[in-house]
Amino acid sequence: MNQPAPLLVILGPTAAGKSALAIELARRWQGEVVCCDSTQLYRYFDIGTSKPRSPERLGVPHHLMDLLEPHEIFTAGDYRRRALDALAGLRRRRRLPVLTAGTGLYLRALLEGLADAPARSEELRERLRGRAKLRGAPYLHRILQRLDPPTASRIAPQDAAKLIRAIEVCLSSGQPMSDLLRQPRPRLEGFQVVKIGLLPPRPALYERIERRTRAMLAAGWLDEVRSLLARGFDPGAKPFQFIGYGELRAHLAGVVDFETAVRAIQQATRRYAKRQITWFRRESGVDWFDGFGDDPAVAARVFALLADRIGPPAAGSGAAGGAL
Repeated sequence: MNQPAPLLVILGPTAAGKSALAIELARRWQGEVVCCDSTQLYRYFDIGTSKPRSPERLGVPHHLMDLLEPHEIFTAGDYRRRALDALAGLRRRRRLPVLTAGTGLYLRALLEGLADAPARSEELRERLRGRAKLRGAPYLHRILQRLDPPTASRIAPQDAAKLIRAIEVCLSSGQPMSDLLRQPRPRLEGFQVVKIGLLPPRPALYERIERRTRAMLAAGWLDEVRSLLARGFDPGAKPFQFIGYGELRAHLAGVVDFETAVRAIQQATRRYAKRQITWFRRESGVDWFDGFGDDPAVAARVFALLADRIGPPAAGSGAAGGAL
């Protein structure tokens, strides 16, 4: 029987230094980075999604980045399928996968599997959106209460998006969504998963978020948004809903001044980081490190842990003198 192959997962909030640590680990342990971030999937949306630039990657290949056009829809199930393909390829080539996890739902889909839910039906969704627009989201909530009371009890009456998906699942599958979620799921097999969590002190994390926002703007983020709009991409497409893109669009439209937009981006990013921390703290089997991934002292502790868990870095990998 084949031995499980190691799979490293670097998780934590935005701005915690996941990418820097993952690149260094991949460089030392002959690995490649697999992105687990719902924003970095989209082409052209680069600065605001914090994609590591080519010089920062130190020649380390990155997978599951820049896959989609702005108008394309991508689900957690789609991510799982593409990630499994990437992991299979890395295993064949005996390369260590280093997963940078910023989107908790995608990570859960990969490691724990997903219920066998039906595919999206845009026709049905459009009808339900019309009902919600005409009669309000609580009307959809009442429909769901009749179809699937347990699921309705977990969804707020005003959350139209979740209500539409739950009703869609009930009508398309012929059974309640709550029943589908109780069915066995195809967990990830064949890998020894090692989870490294980065949890910087909250004040330091928030300070870095504020500085990073300014640095991203100095790197041309506003020009990136201006260019995307000039290219004719639909401003209603999902990537324009990512943090910062909507705020900068509002500034370009003259709705808010620049500093108001900056403060709104910083506040939204802090809130997002808080939600990520809450999600990832529920993740089991994580070795937590109370600092940033690009801190040499934190990195050294991670190196020591991994040398014990999966073995020392390969000879000639650059382990004697890192980039951190």
